[in-house]
Amino acid sequence: MQRRHLLVAIALAGTFTLASAVGGDPVAAKGKLSACIGCHGIPGYRTGYPEVYAVPKLGGQHPEYIVRALQAYKSGERSHPSMQGIAGSLSDQDMADLAAYYGGVK
Repeated sequence: MQRRHLLVAIALAGTFTLASAVGGDPVAAKGKLSACIGCHGIPGYRTGYPEVYAVPKLGGQHPEYIVRALQAYKSGERSHPSMQGIAGSLSDQDMADLAAYYGGVK
C-alpha cells in the first residue's frame, strides 16, 4: 500500500511542476533566451557536439514537453552535455517562462 501512495505522490508532484509551465511568463523569458537561441534559434541548424545532429525546433512545442525535457536534462535522466549544463542553471520558474515563450512561437 505504501508503494501506491508513493507513486501517487510522484505523479502529483510532476503535475504541479508541469502546471507551472502554464503559468510561465513569455515576456520574462525574453531575458533568459540567450542560452537557447544560439542553437534552437537557427532554422535547420546542425551541431557537431557531442555528435552531428539536427537541433530540434522549439517554437510551437507544447510547454509541458519543454518543461519535462528541461527537468530531465537537469536531473541527468536525459543525456546531453550542453543541455545538462544549461538546464542545470535554470530554476523551475525559468523553465516555465521559457516553455511559455516557445509554446507561443510558431
